[in-house]
Amino acid sequence: MPPPRAPRQTAAPPLSARVRPELHFVGSAIFHYLGPAFAVLLFARIEPLGVAWLRILSAGLVFAVWRRPWRAWASAGPVERRTVVAWGGLLALMNASFYLAIDRLPLGTVAAVEFAGPILIAAIAVRSLRNLAALVVAVAGVAFLAEVSLSGSPLGFAFAIVNMALFAGYIVLAHRVSRHRHLVGIDGLAMAMLIAAVFALPFGVIDAAPAFTDPLALGAAIGVGVTSSVIPYVFDQLAMRRIARATYALMVALLPATATVIGVLVLTQVPTPAEVLGVALVIVAVALHRDGAPETDFEKGN
Repeated sequence: MPPPRAPRQTAAPPLSARVRPELHFVGSAIFHYLGPAFAVLLFARIEPLGVAWLRILSAGLVFAVWRRPWRAWASAGPVERRTVVAWGGLLALMNASFYLAIDRLPLGTVAAVEFAGPILIAAIAVRSLRNLAALVVAVAGVAFLAEVSLSGSPLGFAFAIVNMALFAGYIVLAHRVSRHRHLVGIDGLAMAMLIAAVFALPFGVIDAAPAFTDPLALGAAIGVGVTSSVIPYVFDQLAMRRIARATYALMVALLPATATVIGVLVLTQVPTPAEVLGVALVIVAVALHRDGAPETDFEKGN
């Protein structure tokens, strides 16, 4: 008799698929403002737009070496390419407006304003009373975190509002790219970051010039790029591929809370009691929310 066949071995799923997507988001939330907190400290050496461009450029170069995204670009269809080009332009403007805002306002305040756009995305997709309650609690939490006055810096608030609108667009486009067929996920992100570096070149390169004669500042700017645009954006793509867009938008409520904590630890921006209550409310909101049916369809991209 022939020997019995050994059971067929199935390949283990990659580590990114075995980690809960919510944990990917937590990783993104931590680094989303940790890098900018260090960038604020760098403003004494380099102007905000220069830091923004160096952040984008260094992230783009890291992605280029790691992913070589032009290979995925070659096989992508016109819809995928247009989406990634739009995302690159949006990343350039979003980073610029964000840095101009945090140069004038506390990090936690900018984060609270930034959340207003994503919360509209979450509101559009509300399908249950439980999720509606979560949305209301999240709004209340951000309202406490945003206990600020326009008398501080009107121009800073203007940049924060522009950044808010662009961040909402980031969620929409990033979520769409996470479901592409060819220029998908991290490859799409890598190509978008290279495109963003080109878009940001005209308004960032002059302000960035001092860094090229200051090795310490240049190294710090590269570190900001890795912690601000490589690590969190990769986590975003890993999370978005498995989380509905509306759910992700609501989870963004964690970002103002994260920014407040990092503002304390790195910038000694001590929160008020109202801001502490806001942190607690947004955590409750995220815990209360329940995801709907998973989104699994991929865009054709042709």
